[in-house]
Amino acid sequence: MLQRLGFIPGRLLQAIPIVLGLTIIVFSLSKLIPGDAAVAMLGERAGPAALEALREKLGLNRPAVEQYFLYMGRLLQGDLGDSLMYHKPVNEVLPAALPVTLSLVVYAILLALLISVPLAGIAASRPNGIRDLGVRGYTLVAQGMPQMWVGIMLMLLLSLQFPIFPIGRYGVGLENLRNLFLPALTLAIALTPMLIRSLRQSMITVLEADYVSTARSKGSGGLSLFRDHILRNAILPTVSVVGVQLSYIVGGSIIIERVFNLPGIGQLMIQAILNRDFPLMQAVTLTVGLFVIAVGIITDVVYNLLDPRVAAGRNKA
Repeated sequence: MLQRLGFIPGRLLQAIPIVLGLTIIVFSLSKLIPGDAAVAMLGERAGPAALEALREKLGLNRPAVEQYFLYMGRLLQGDLGDSLMYHKPVNEVLPAALPVTLSLVVYAILLALLISVPLAGIAASRPNGIRDLGVRGYTLVAQGMPQMWVGIMLMLLLSLQFPIFPIGRYGVGLENLRNLFLPALTLAIALTPMLIRSLRQSMITVLEADYVSTARSKGSGGLSLFRDHILRNAILPTVSVVGVQLSYIVGGSIIIERVFNLPGIGQLMIQAILNRDFPLMQAVTLTVGLFVIAVGIITDVVYNLLDPRVAAGRNKA
């Protein structure tokens, strides 16, 4: 086990320049504002004293390089600034929104797997057959539908026309399985085409392998054959696909949270943009970027744990 995870320190070192690049991009957000950043944040009606106080607080009256090092100094101390919209530290605003988005993302992945695994198995069992063509047709349709439109259609059908699922609620515990179902399903539908295609191709390759024929000759079949021999070996390439798609899911959640009025970081980001709350906007952007970097590392770890051949290849190298 420890040998398989020996690559992690090197992977973390590789992430350092990426994180530094991310901080530069986040810091540059305030520099992309045309005109005076302080006026853009506080509005044109703000008095000279308030504008000068904000410039002094954020270091806007200093050279850009010095401003960046001031920003990094505050960041290393865990100071993300004060929200201009909520009038309190950003550190107190973000923790309330993060669980909503994380719950939504995890829920969406689980729903996507529940949809993709059976459909990929059906398609792979008879390549180019009627069932395969039907599943491939679904992936084309699902990939072509905008997430916002899918969310609105699900809302109209399953919340307004047939009041089965609520909108804009976030509770505690198992209650969220019902509250988050429609937004999670919206994200899952967008994720399934890539997962189905990856699983389908992997399953077709596995079905042609000798060990599957051997298992069949020994009497293995049905669900046990699919679970123990086909899915277990076909799922490995899909781990990488899920890791890549997680970035798109987080990006998609920004719009979906707005559509379903969920109090997650996506909703927070849009509110920050509309209210010119740049400290909050920077903090949300940094949080999402760090999440994407962490997902990449976690994906490598999971892949190494599932496939010992990857760890063996790293050790030989």
